[in-house]
Amino acid sequence: MSKIIKYLPELQGDEQLLIAQIITTMTEEQAEQFAHVYRRRRKDEISVLLLTLTAFIGVAGVNRFYLGQLGMGLAYLFTGGFCLIGTIVDLFNYKSLTASFNEKQALDVDQLIRGAFPALPEAT
Repeated sequence: MSKIIKYLPELQGDEQLLIAQIITTMTEEQAEQFAHVYRRRRKDEISVLLLTLTAFIGVAGVNRFYLGQLGMGLAYLFTGGFCLIGTIVDLFNYKSLTASFNEKQALDVDQLIRGAFPALPEAT
């Protein structure tokens, strides 16, 4: 848990636990690189909420584009957020949408870092 506090102190809750599990077996160099890349890729819940609210001023689906969901973003854009019903659902689910996106990003970054910076075998 000390690595997570050292490299990503802003994380909380389930996200912190997931990242702690990922980086516990990493070397210091891997953990540092992971933190750098993950911090750039992760999305903030407040940003997703604010982008969801843009549907009420006429631009539905921006939150879905922001989360990399191109198909849903287009569907929301052309249907007015499914007549705002989908947008209202997103207002209640913005935290889980963000958490799902961040979890996927964490796992992708984990594979990327472990491939780019393989752990050296320990000397005996």
